[in-house]
Amino acid sequence: MKATDRNIYHIFTLGYCGAPQNGRDETKTTNRITKVLEISDYLKDLNINTILFGPLNESTSHGYDTIDYKKLDHRLGTNEDLKEVIEQLKKDGFDILFDCVFNHVGRDHFAFQDLKQNRENSRYKDWFNNVNFWGNNSYNDGFSYDNWAGHDELVKLNLWNPEVRDYLKDILNYWIEEYDIDGVRMDAANVMDRGFLSELADMAHSKKDDFLMIGEIVGGNYEELVQNGHLDSFTDYECYKGLYSSLNSKNYFEIAHSIRRLFDHNGGLVHGIPAANFVDNHDVERVASTLRDKKLLEPLYILFYTMPGFPTIYYGSEQALEGRKEWGSDQNLRPPYENINFDQANELYRLIKKLGKLRKEYPVLKDGYYEELFIQPEQYGFKRILDGKEAVILLNMNEEDAVVNVNLYNSYEDILNNQDIEINGSVNIPAMSGRILINKGQTNGR
Repeated sequence: MKATDRNIYHIFTLGYCGAPQNGRDETKTTNRITKVLEISDYLKDLNINTILFGPLNESTSHGYDTIDYKKLDHRLGTNEDLKEVIEQLKKDGFDILFDCVFNHVGRDHFAFQDLKQNRENSRYKDWFNNVNFWGNNSYNDGFSYDNWAGHDELVKLNLWNPEVRDYLKDILNYWIEEYDIDGVRMDAANVMDRGFLSELADMAHSKKDDFLMIGEIVGGNYEELVQNGHLDSFTDYECYKGLYSSLNSKNYFEIAHSIRRLFDHNGGLVHGIPAANFVDNHDVERVASTLRDKKLLEPLYILFYTMPGFPTIYYGSEQALEGRKEWGSDQNLRPPYENINFDQANELYRLIKKLGKLRKEYPVLKDGYYEELFIQPEQYGFKRILDGKEAVILLNMNEEDAVVNVNLYNSYEDILNNQDIEINGSVNIPAMSGRILINKGQTNGR
């Protein structure tokens, strides 16, 4: 499956499964991972074809402080439990992606424990960045080291060390062979060594040609990191911000600028590189909370599903689930399965289901190049063009219908609203919504 064919559902596994936040609070192994199977039919109905699992490996807390890369976290079950779940999901038609946390490990990782015990004599002292036995850290170990983003519990690996590189490549190879995964989201890719990323990607692609390497890139040069790291895609934080911010400020110019800057077929910085688009995830507040008016969810998701790249839905957000950070904690963003009403009659669910179906049926919406049609503060139009076929996307965030002058003169099928319309230089765009138009002379645009 190529990247743009993907319609991803992102599950923060420990949260979804209702695992204790502290791994030390529960010593026994508990099979919670099978809870994912409860929504398999629901996800198929939503036109999801790929599931991204948040961190799965043995850890102390949130999953990003890895203890053992080859062991399912005991709060989720055993390796056999995970294998059975993945085998069933594969039978149900889903591809599987893992969150891949190779930039750092937790302090309970065996190599760091050896470093603590043996200090200068540890054979693993070169496995970590800038270990300094004249320094100290917040745990008072009597030495310092590089961490991730100021968090001493996340110990930065030395990715220039060939032994560390081989160790991590072996882990990814194990995941491919043991679980038949189809790709990874590379956590913290923007702060990782490009040489190591390229080695890892080349190894994975040698195993599976269409293996998907998504780099988490919070900031930096998308194009440079994707190309030099041999990645296939990137998390588009620039457009993530623009998607909700432009609606809150009643200003489509913001998101249109970002899309044009990145994806325009005449000089876009990452034109031709598929972006992993998202409107929220496990690290940021739910979009239903960040939007000032929840009625704007409709034009937001229409744009989200028709802009260049491919969509990633964070679990529960298709139900307009709200969630904000409190006191610096992300727990409200990561609720358990039992706290979510997976309602297939929900209005937003039905919209997202339809948009996923349209992406599947109309290749131009997935692979067409981007061309801006017009831009106004509260209305926005663009085309996706593929092999001479066009889809026209029209958006309106105003509370009233808007009539907009456009350079279009033809008969169109509005595949979003299931109606035929004639356009003779101007078009009506429904309030707080949009249109997806296919020229009726294009064999339905397929």
